[in-house]
Amino acid sequence: MLRFVTLGSVDDGKSTLIGRLLYDSRAIQDDQLAAVERASLRRGVAEIDLSLLTDGLEAEREQGITIDVAYRYFATPRRKFIIADAPGHEQYTRNMATGASTADAAVLLIDVRKRLMEQTRRHLLLARLLGVRHAIVFVNKMDLVGYSQAIFEGVRDEVTAFAAPLGFDTLDVLPGSALKGDMVVGRGAALDWFSGPTLLERLESLDSGVEQAAVRPFRLPVQLVSRPQGEAARGYLGRIEAGTVSVGDEIQILPSGRRTRVREIRTHGGMLERATAGDSITLVLADDIDIARGDLIAGAEHAPREARALDATLVWLDAEPMRPAARYLVQQATRRTIGRVQEVLARFDVHTLEEQPPAATVQVNDIVRSRIVLQSPLFIDSYEAVRATGSFILIDEATNRTVAAGMLR
Repeated sequence: MLRFVTLGSVDDGKSTLIGRLLYDSRAIQDDQLAAVERASLRRGVAEIDLSLLTDGLEAEREQGITIDVAYRYFATPRRKFIIADAPGHEQYTRNMATGASTADAAVLLIDVRKRLMEQTRRHLLLARLLGVRHAIVFVNKMDLVGYSQAIFEGVRDEVTAFAAPLGFDTLDVLPGSALKGDMVVGRGAALDWFSGPTLLERLESLDSGVEQAAVRPFRLPVQLVSRPQGEAARGYLGRIEAGTVSVGDEIQILPSGRRTRVREIRTHGGMLERATAGDSITLVLADDIDIARGDLIAGAEHAPREARALDATLVWLDAEPMRPAARYLVQQATRRTIGRVQEVLARFDVHTLEEQPPAATVQVNDIVRSRIVLQSPLFIDSYEAVRATGSFILIDEATNRTVAAGMLR
């Protein structure tokens, strides 16, 4: 399974690209296609408007934009995919961050006529900060510039120069036309000068996040404790966020620090001898230990570090600016504590990607480096190593709104 998110500025063609990908790979049900054909006719479009396959909200269809994150699923003979179509408007950056937070790859669209815009730069920077390791830049609407190789190469060089400091594991820049279908699934005769893979071919070849997470240290945040009646042992339920675990492995419980061994691994389908990242399981342990929701079960030899203060990159998502020294709820996986933003150390310039002195206030869409002090400790990894224990959100106590997303260094 590969999860990828489509990014880019408004009207760059993200929804049309996904529609084309689904349509040309024959992943659309007949009733879905018929509904889109009717909606296209109501809008006065002579040909089918493929962007409507992902724009599900009525407000989106009326405005012709994407507001919420629309998820779609499809498969080819080689692998399965989950697509997150993220909004391009600046005021919906928090929705875009939601779509990118679980993605293995980002497909960034650029209108070849507009080149690299500020919102496009912000999306690429955010995707990397949110742990996306693979980026495919699809230089769209090549049909509107006569499929010019020289114009494409100018955009490609600009993208490559901007993205180089971000350190993506892979970065591909492809020319194409989502509207015409060039270089999405099929190649298109007009781009015979380009010898690289199509978008679908490249997506089929990327490593998934589950494969990467499986080689990390074992981490299982406890979501629920099962307390059976009678003599049956307690079980501890959760999703393995990183690593693998086998019957007999030594593990430790945090924050208590107690160590024990795994007696059983249960799933809905029966008993397992071994489970890996992405599996939802119930662990039965050899010893009776006091464990609650919010605790973390980790590998005994590679424990996360205990932190009472966080040095983190924050993406501010709320319309209200950050309140200096205010209390926020800090939610990491299933664990929650109180924190205060002690200091904003720097802000990121979306043009140069360099750290700048912090502004007087932190506003919506700002990306800053900050220090947060905690009421009780969290057990953390770097975000590059384990997303679940290397990230958190800040929640306003009064309104219960998520105001920021944080990544740990």
